[in-house]
Amino acid sequence: MKRIIVVVSCLAILTACGNNDPKKADSSVISNPISASDTAVNSADAPTMTFEENIHDFGKLIDGEVVTYKFKFKNTGNSPLLISGASASCGCTVPSYPKEPIAPGEEGAIDVQFNSSGKVGVFDKNVTIVSNTIPNQTILAIKGVVEEKK
Repeated sequence: MKRIIVVVSCLAILTACGNNDPKKADSSVISNPISASDTAVNSADAPTMTFEENIHDFGKLIDGEVVTYKFKFKNTGNSPLLISGASASCGCTVPSYPKEPIAPGEEGAIDVQFNSSGKVGVFDKNVTIVSNTIPNQTILAIKGVVEEKK
C-alpha cells in the first residue's frame, strides 16, 4: 500500500510541475498503451529498454554494508525513452534513474543501492521501472546473502 501511495504521489508531483525547458520531454506522454486504447503507441515505434542484465547477485555481504549496482541499458527502440518512476520492494533498496529522455540508440543506467543493515540472511529484492515502453513496467532484481559481523 505504501508503494502505491509513493508512486501516486511522485506522479502527482511530476505532473504538477511545469516543464518550460524545450530540451526536456513532457512526462504526460507516458501512458499505458494497453489501457489507453485511443492513445496506444504502435509497438514498432515504441522505445525498448534492453538491459545488460536484469538480475544482479551481490554475493556475500557483511551486515551493515551499503552497496550499489548500476543496471546499464540501451534504448533499442524507435522513439525517446521516458522513465516516469522506479520503486523498490523494500525500504532498504533505493533506485535512482535518469530523468531526461533517452534517445534511440543511447544508453542509460538505473542505480540500485542496498543497505544490508539488519538484513542477515538471504535477500532477494525487486525494483519496478515504469516507462513508456510496451509493457510499461520492467522488473530488475538484486540478491545475495548478508552475514553477521564477526
